[in-house]
Amino acid sequence: MTMIEKESGVFESFDKTPIYYEVRGEGEPLILIYGIACLMNHWHFQMEHFSKHYKVITFDIRGHHKSQPLGNPQNLKVSDLVDDIVGLMDHLQISKAHFAGHSFGAPLLLELFRVAPERIGSMTYINGFSKNPIKGMFGLDVVEPFYYFVKAQYEKSPDLWTTLWRMAVDNPFSMFLAGAAGGFNLKLTHFKDIEVYARGVAHMDLRTFLVLFEELMKFDGELILPTVNVPTLIISGERDNVTPQKFQQEFHHKIAGSEFVVVPYGSHCTQLDFPDYINMKMDAFLKKYEL
Repeated sequence: MTMIEKESGVFESFDKTPIYYEVRGEGEPLILIYGIACLMNHWHFQMEHFSKHYKVITFDIRGHHKSQPLGNPQNLKVSDLVDDIVGLMDHLQISKAHFAGHSFGAPLLLELFRVAPERIGSMTYINGFSKNPIKGMFGLDVVEPFYYFVKAQYEKSPDLWTTLWRMAVDNPFSMFLAGAAGGFNLKLTHFKDIEVYARGVAHMDLRTFLVLFEELMKFDGELILPTVNVPTLIISGERDNVTPQKFQQEFHHKIAGSEFVVVPYGSHCTQLDFPDYINMKMDAFLKKYEL
């Protein structure tokens, strides 16, 4: 197997927040965007595959992993994260790119299209949503009230709740629950990938997670969908209980000319469950729409 060399760097965004990024390969740029509390490892199969023919760019969202400390703790709005993406493109001297967004990466892509459509050559949405996906998440109506309970308790005792957060997330039982609830397909996703994810979540600043989670609930991009006029591929995991298929169907119905792929047995992290299939579908799509 030929290893593609990785270049990494950091640039200062508009408020001096350091944004860490990695670049692999040569060719048309393909920027991969992960979701809240995720990490670049969610894309490792795509990085390996697409870097053979594309310049693949991944980065840490502000407040995640190597993109901290925040220059201003108040700057955690969707628009701030999108400003980081534009800043990254400017830093790398990229005028236009292909994009793929997973989960919360979908709202970021929608907002990017709203403010800078000229920077987008194509968009691939994987298990995305355009509006609050919390009601009915996991087939229950408890996530939103539980979020507000945790937020209130954190504001009273931040150190205690940070400790509880890390203990709750970084353990084998929680990893199993994440899969059983539809976050991963436990029969297909390598347990190491689930473990890497859980440890990444556990070490994320809880305040940052809570603020971004509320941004996720407030975001409404439904009016953006019908305005999208760039090539768009929508991928949906059949067994995703985090952002169920109805959210991706809405993308397909409202974005004219979009392509829609349902992945049987796919979880919320379809790109980890069925990497070869996802890569094949993305490959065929991207080859049709060169920049």
